[in-house]
Amino acid sequence: MSSMFENRPDRSKEFGQLIRQLKKKKPKDLDDRMHNLHEEAFRKIDCLECANCCKTTGPLFTDKDTERLAKHLRMKPSQFESTYLQIDEEGDRVLKSLPCPFLGSDNYCSVYEHRPKACREYPHTDRRKQYQILNLTEKNAAVCPAVYDILKGLESIQPK
Repeated sequence: MSSMFENRPDRSKEFGQLIRQLKKKKPKDLDDRMHNLHEEAFRKIDCLECANCCKTTGPLFTDKDTERLAKHLRMKPSQFESTYLQIDEEGDRVLKSLPCPFLGSDNYCSVYEHRPKACREYPHTDRRKQYQILNLTEKNAAVCPAVYDILKGLESIQPK
């Protein structure tokens, strides 16, 4: 399934009504519902078949991420930053180019054990306080087939 998933920006708006409903009602069981759907989605989706997140979006890099990766790559943090990162319009450190330079042709990450916090937590559908990141989740549905499936599942159990 995930290998047939296309990154389509129009997908991010497909769940607009659902997201607005959830923001308005803030269901107390939203975390539990999302976490159950997260587990279900990742039982059937193999990230290594897709890697769309690594091909089309980049993480934000914290100081710790930069230091950890620089050390792993035997570089100075300043050298790591000048080689791989740039400052975006919001002042965040992000990758200079996509796909991620650490993504191999086999969809494996060459720095997996040292990857940024944002990569470790992606797609964020198993964290607490889901209502706080509903806009991000909606946006991630355009990139990640698991998030798409999670929102489809949530849509099917959400009262109208």
